[in-house]
Amino acid sequence: MSLTTKTKPRRTWLAVLGLLLIIGIAASVYGWVKFFREVPQPAWITDDPEMRFKYGSIGAEADAGIPYWIFYVLPRVFPEKLPGPGGYASFGVAWEQGMELPVGFTKKTIGFDRVANTCAVCHTATYRASVDSNPVFVPTGPNHTLDLAAFFRFLIDCAKDPRFDPDVLMREINLVTDLSWDDALIYRYLLIPITKKRLLERQTQFAWLYHSAFPDWGRGRDDSMNLTKYFMIEWPMDETFGPTDMPSIWNLGKYQADKGHRMNFAGDSHNAYSVVIDSALGLLGAPPKDNAEFLKQIDWMLDYLKAARAPAYPFAIDTALAEQGKAVFDATCAGCHASERTGTVVPVEEVGTSRDRMDTWNEKAAYEANKVVTDMGIQREGLVEEPLRGYVAAFLDGIWLRAPYLHNGSVPTLRDLLEPPADRPVTFWRGYNLYDRERVGYVTAGEDAEYYGSLHDTRLKGGGNQGHNYGTGLSDEAKTALVEYLKTL
Repeated sequence: MSLTTKTKPRRTWLAVLGLLLIIGIAASVYGWVKFFREVPQPAWITDDPEMRFKYGSIGAEADAGIPYWIFYVLPRVFPEKLPGPGGYASFGVAWEQGMELPVGFTKKTIGFDRVANTCAVCHTATYRASVDSNPVFVPTGPNHTLDLAAFFRFLIDCAKDPRFDPDVLMREINLVTDLSWDDALIYRYLLIPITKKRLLERQTQFAWLYHSAFPDWGRGRDDSMNLTKYFMIEWPMDETFGPTDMPSIWNLGKYQADKGHRMNFAGDSHNAYSVVIDSALGLLGAPPKDNAEFLKQIDWMLDYLKAARAPAYPFAIDTALAEQGKAVFDATCAGCHASERTGTVVPVEEVGTSRDRMDTWNEKAAYEANKVVTDMGIQREGLVEEPLRGYVAAFLDGIWLRAPYLHNGSVPTLRDLLEPPADRPVTFWRGYNLYDRERVGYVTAGEDAEYYGSLHDTRLKGGGNQGHNYGTGLSDEAKTALVEYLKTL
């Protein structure tokens, strides 16, 4: 046998190995491009601080994101699971004219386009000056129109439906876009099944949203500490229920730990840095892939929120009447809301408001939540590891835009808050964004308020309007003057 004959099989085998190596490299590059290649967001988002807050990624797309075209067609396939007509707009999201997605929804390419939420979904306020005017958007304000519980239930209910199926979803996707042949295969055989599986895995964590004894949160509220219990530390569902209003998050620099200030309604967090970290981790739904990059984003967010300021009252103010109201404020309200007590916890026995929010959380939960974050390698002062005893005496900057009032949003307007609890509205519609200049809050009655809003019943669990009797004994003239002054804060 010649040398040439002996080496021919070896060369053939080497050629096969080389071909397999090339194919393997090509497959790896293809897989990286299709599933892991991260594309920076456009400059119109990243270079403008306000746009970055409203639409910029916080890194949630990789684990908590939904593939864009699945997200796009869900309202088309499952319209009966929405709270009303209008697709995602029916959830009361802040949606600026001409924008592809609502405020607080971010789109990013990590292999493929994915959609996730950011802090702005709950913290961008809107109001309208008149029935026929366009809404004004206020980043870092409370989104009192958002039906967050309905959004959570929508995603779970869609995933539970047999129609969340590749055949059904691909038929709808093909009506709105032309996917390439490989993307169509990826959606059909990977993204749709994986998305369904991931959503169903959260079904247990969202079980309390279906609890027959719990009323709906309603628009503009969320049950934040129960979210933490069931998602971060994965406790079993209990009987606590404590929805609160979406808070404003402007001017966070006013909270100073060395003055005894606490954060969140019940004072369960030490400082703004911890609050922003914990909120972002809740949106990520998983440990950050890169702690340094995550904390860099947190630093940016905190700087932005410290610099943000409450908007000035946009309508006319009777300055003479407001001056009279300042004297009333100084005598009646300043002891809690413009003093060393502001930002600190007032015992619930003193303020007299509902305990429901306090009772959703405890020292053991705080310890376990802090341990989860520490185990991620993230250092922050964290949640307060002691029993909750009351509610934080609120700073009042921008109070005109923070209706409904009390920590659980059970009083519709400032004028109503100055009435004795027995005389406050028992029921009202919350979530309509037409502004009520006279009573300072939003319009809460009438056909449009009912159509766009959700009914708040103060007799139901988590919705009581008792307590905070301060100023309720004032004369009508003094109350009117006080409300006029509060517009100036």
